[in-house]
Amino acid sequence: MGPRRQLILSAASVVTFLVLWQVLAANFIPPFFLPTPLAIGGAILDLLRQGILLGAIGASLGRIFAGWLLGSLIAVPIGLVVGTSQAMRSIFDPYIHFFRFVPAIALISLFIVWFGIGEASKVLLITYATGFIVMINTATGVTAIPRDKVDAARCLGAGRSQVFLRVVIPATLPFIYTGMRLAMASSFLVIVAAEMLAANSGLGYLIWTSRLYFQIDWMFAAIIILGALGFLADRGWRLFGRLAMKRFLRDALKY
Repeated sequence: MGPRRQLILSAASVVTFLVLWQVLAANFIPPFFLPTPLAIGGAILDLLRQGILLGAIGASLGRIFAGWLLGSLIAVPIGLVVGTSQAMRSIFDPYIHFFRFVPAIALISLFIVWFGIGEASKVLLITYATGFIVMINTATGVTAIPRDKVDAARCLGAGRSQVFLRVVIPATLPFIYTGMRLAMASSFLVIVAAEMLAANSGLGYLIWTSRLYFQIDWMFAAIIILGALGFLADRGWRLFGRLAMKRFLRDALKY
């Protein structure tokens, strides 16, 4: 199936879903429980006119990408070290496999106590949620490298640093890329809970405060915008993987 046909099928699926939603919500479901797509579109325009929506989007995206990037920058080196050294793997393994089962949402109150209700607590919470996903994928990528690749490089005279730079890192990049993609989704999940409990801006805050005024259409508008932003961020990261990552791998493997 070609890309154009895939795009047409996806678009037709979305349009069909919206039409069914509009018909069912307009005729069978009270608007308090499920507003129609047209009502939600009107709410989005209303939020834009009032200057609320763009500020909420900017606040949430800033926190998401700051925590995601910081978590990835911390996790990748640790994952590489854990993957290449059995001793380091034995040291870090208990902590990694303990804390990765402690959800970031469970730590919201603790992070507020430690870092306050400002930006630091929310960014660091996303950093925590991101880090373990990227770390585990990175370490898995290192351990998945065929042994004969490393042995071949050493037979050709490559030292430890050359093996690490020319064999380990290029072979691990696809795993790092996948880990960061999965971690991005986790970042979007965590930011909503963090902003609901400890923020005065952002899409999570907008969802939380909409209930106080029974603005269900505003609530749905924020949820849909959040999903759309996540979808676009994921597609952007996939595009980056297809272009920049392939070129980097090709250039790295030349030497």
